[in-house]
Amino acid sequence: TFKYVFDYHPGDVYWCTADVGWITGHTYVVYGPLANGAQSVIFEGTPFHPDNDRYWAVIEKYKVTQFYTAPTAIRALMKFGEEPVKKHNLHTLKVLGSVGEPINPEAWLWYYKVIGGEKCSIVDTFWQTETGGHVLTPLPGATPMKPGSATFPFFGVMPSIMDEEGREITGVGEGYLVFKRPWPGIMRTLFGNHERFEQVYFSKFKGYYCTGDGARRDEDGYLWVTGRVDDMLNVSGHLMSTAEVESCLTGHPSVSEAAVVSRPHPVKGECLYCFITPNDGVPFTDKLVSELKTKVREKIGPFAMPDVIQHAPGLPKTRSGKIMRRVLRKIAVNDHNVGDTSTLADESIVDQLFKNRPEGNK
Repeated sequence: TFKYVFDYHPGDVYWCTADVGWITGHTYVVYGPLANGAQSVIFEGTPFHPDNDRYWAVIEKYKVTQFYTAPTAIRALMKFGEEPVKKHNLHTLKVLGSVGEPINPEAWLWYYKVIGGEKCSIVDTFWQTETGGHVLTPLPGATPMKPGSATFPFFGVMPSIMDEEGREITGVGEGYLVFKRPWPGIMRTLFGNHERFEQVYFSKFKGYYCTGDGARRDEDGYLWVTGRVDDMLNVSGHLMSTAEVESCLTGHPSVSEAAVVSRPHPVKGECLYCFITPNDGVPFTDKLVSELKTKVREKIGPFAMPDVIQHAPGLPKTRSGKIMRRVLRKIAVNDHNVGDTSTLADESIVDQLFKNRPEGNK
């Protein structure tokens, strides 16, 4: 995948900005470049230090030909405009890569026009830790590009789209992104827990690997990854489960219950919106909010720090005790069209939560 997706040739200079501790760093900073004897830039730091033209300065200095980064970074750099880019000569660039989450068309077009000067191929790569390497991706110079589409499968990969009932969707349609057969990089097991491996990836649709992502196919056969379909959050390209964050929050001695949902964020893709029910008699204070943010930051990482923590005297639950997350997602974006709430044990809690939003009616 490294050789063909980045169209690497001897003499090229490749730079992937990913942290070596994450899978993109493993596969596309270490293994892929080394296996191909590639010249690479390895970078530690942020795009904004010492100035917000750091990436463009590095590209100019080392004459980078292939550049691989995340939509989060692109969106964060877009807000500084074109001036920081124009200070540098980026004419050596040939291929621009995107990884970590679906790239929105606005960011794609900025990347293509401002960074690539409308002459670079953009490879919007879809893959997962579990796939080992790219599974859906354009090939530079070979695949006509569409802003925001991961286009077609890599060699030997057989994707399919399934509906909720496990029927394959042919032609135009939207559903679960699955794969019909294995490929060399697929994970083989979960260490010490093969049963969980089978249950998580292969139980939803028997005989198929289920990615947990949704996708749609357009009239030209192009695939568009739409994001997580389960209770997963994708913040700045980092995937985490709501359960992981909730368990961290409820680990605080003052917290009785917590529910976490995602809401759209202009830079990070998604951000965390948390609902907290303190223990009886415990006040909901700025100090508690600050402690909870610090706890999540320390236990999971800075990328997981919640953007909003809201006081929830109670949570919208069905009579069987299941939290209705779709209602919480509506509250997070201040959308009063919450749909049917007749199965809730206490319908009045929904109005209370809207009133309690820290951002009011924004």
